[in-house]
Amino acid sequence: MLVRAATGRFGSTVAVLHSELSEGERHDEWWRIRDGAARVVVGARSAVFAPLASLGVIVVDEEHEPAYKQEDSPRYHARDVAVMRAKLEGSLVLLGSATPSVESYANALRGKYMRLDLSERVLERTLPRVEIVDRREILRSGGDPILTPPLLEALGARLERQEQALLLLNRRGYATSLLCRECGMQASCPNCSVSLTVHRGGLTTECHYCGFTARCPTACPSCQGAYLKLAGHGTEKVVEAVHAAYPDARIARVDRDLARRRGALGRTLAAFETGALDILVGTQMIAKGHDFPRVTLVGVIDADVGLGLPDFRSAERTFQLLTQVAGRAGRGELKGEVILQSHRPDHYALGHACAQDYLAFFEREMEFRRTMGYPPASALLNVLLRSTDAEAVLRDARAIASRLRERSLGRYRVLGPAFAPLARLRGEHRCQVLLKGPRAAMRQAVRDVLSERRGGVSWRGIAVDVDPVSLM
Repeated sequence: MLVRAATGRFGSTVAVLHSELSEGERHDEWWRIRDGAARVVVGARSAVFAPLASLGVIVVDEEHEPAYKQEDSPRYHARDVAVMRAKLEGSLVLLGSATPSVESYANALRGKYMRLDLSERVLERTLPRVEIVDRREILRSGGDPILTPPLLEALGARLERQEQALLLLNRRGYATSLLCRECGMQASCPNCSVSLTVHRGGLTTECHYCGFTARCPTACPSCQGAYLKLAGHGTEKVVEAVHAAYPDARIARVDRDLARRRGALGRTLAAFETGALDILVGTQMIAKGHDFPRVTLVGVIDADVGLGLPDFRSAERTFQLLTQVAGRAGRGELKGEVILQSHRPDHYALGHACAQDYLAFFEREMEFRRTMGYPPASALLNVLLRSTDAEAVLRDARAIASRLRERSLGRYRVLGPAFAPLARLRGEHRCQVLLKGPRAAMRQAVRDVLSERRGGVSWRGIAVDVDPVSLM
């Protein structure tokens, strides 16, 4: 959509850089930019390195997105690279977001960034009405675990009026796990410490981290029990539930599974934009960057899905996702409505998202960050060790943590070592040592300690992540 808008305004002077380009396409676009034939570059995080000879402005859209962080070596955050490149080249950088990252908003309050507020929607349209449905009460009365009566009623009203609806569930697949009801064993990935997700209506299981796939078993591999239960639900099951409630509705799904098929995502979004579809079910891919004037209802199947993650940013990401997806409703002349289904309706992230009050959320979140010493109150540095030998990786992590504590002199805190929340990934055990404190002091200490060990900072089994976005 962004590429279409840019080419519509600037024509052939637009170049595109992203990971789906072939090697030849990327080569051609790179040289078009280098030779000056392309003066506008649109792309994902790597586009920040585009070889523009005279850079005037860098626009980082949805600057809060964690996808701007490159998790593999070389580790960088495209937003921060954009800020530094603009500084070095004397150009302007514009960070845009309806829900800025806590770090960026704190920078604006400190005067490091200039803050420009858009206090009204385009054409002065009103914000959608947001309602939280307490799923606990619905379940006590024997209601449907996926679609609550208020959401079903709202969907029916939109279908009658020939309006459109978006349904968000930030979990793809059919069911989140496969459980044996006799011995309690869950189907787990042989390479990672996660449960396998059931896909395609219960036919296959898949690991969303390493890509392992297998046919769904008919008996428990552990006890040979035949009573297997599908637990939880993903976007595939939501589509099934909506079809059961409204058989004549035209429904499609948008998630990473669809995006894998070349061109499928674009065709589905185009069909929805032209009105060929009534309801679009999807993950966070539908939550931002889309402008569908006929969407008057947004339903969030499980607003709490991100709150249980072992990450200090879980509340921030939940607030951002809910606020962003709520903004998809009522973008045309018709008023919008948002229904959030939740087991934790009193959580402050949901309450402030319901009120669409970013400032109130920021102040509440900063209380937590200051108390716990998390960014932006303090910097973080994560030392992640990996090995196929669990005892060896823990032993190395303990030695590194001990040396870091000896050198701290009270300048920073050392937490751990501890196995990462995702303790095993692609066959390797993962252990981490987390540092909190001034960035410069921590970087120097880690550099000195690792230089004493085999391989130094280039040791294959170790990764140093300054300002980590994910601690998983």
